[in-house]
Amino acid sequence: MNNLIEDLNWRYAAKRMNGQAVPQEKLNTILEAIKLSPSSAGLQPYNIVVISDQETKNRIFKEAAPQPQIPDASHLLVFAAWDKITAAQISEYMNLIATTRGISVESLSKFQENVTNSVQARSDEGNFNWAARQAYIALGHALVAAATEHVDATPMEGFNNAKLDEILGLTEKGLKSVVIMTLGYRDAENDGLSKAKKVRRSHEELFISI
Repeated sequence: MNNLIEDLNWRYAAKRMNGQAVPQEKLNTILEAIKLSPSSAGLQPYNIVVISDQETKNRIFKEAAPQPQIPDASHLLVFAAWDKITAAQISEYMNLIATTRGISVESLSKFQENVTNSVQARSDEGNFNWAARQAYIALGHALVAAATEHVDATPMEGFNNAKLDEILGLTEKGLKSVVIMTLGYRDAENDGLSKAKKVRRSHEELFISI
């Protein structure tokens, strides 16, 4: 646990990156952590676009997210939530459970009914917002995993979602971008925050014991 806390103290949202590539084995660990992150009902109603192509990164920087980490990152991870949640997607998930656990789909009928009822009780916008919150849980896992690998990771909002969706062809895939995470290595010489002390509220201010 002490190593984890040390790693989390090491990490910060790097403002400048040096263009160095993240080794594939480290990237694989981060992606596996994302895959293993929890989500409501286990549905994982999102996809992650993994971008290493420099031309694509440059276009995103120019047209959708003009932040300096974008072109200098090794990889961009775009967390994109499902625009709508369909009966077919729920059925596919039930089939995956049945196959993975060696049980019948029929034995999952009550669970499938509960998931379906929950989805149908919300509007499409409500389901998208719910899916986006699940994607943020995966983002949290990715940030922690990157820290344990000593890979710098910067989460980003404030970009042109519609333009990013257009660049990546997300709309036709039934997806909407929610948040970006850059992966790479800090450019300490050009990032004034690289050696700054981490600022966090005290335990007494942050936590409420009941």
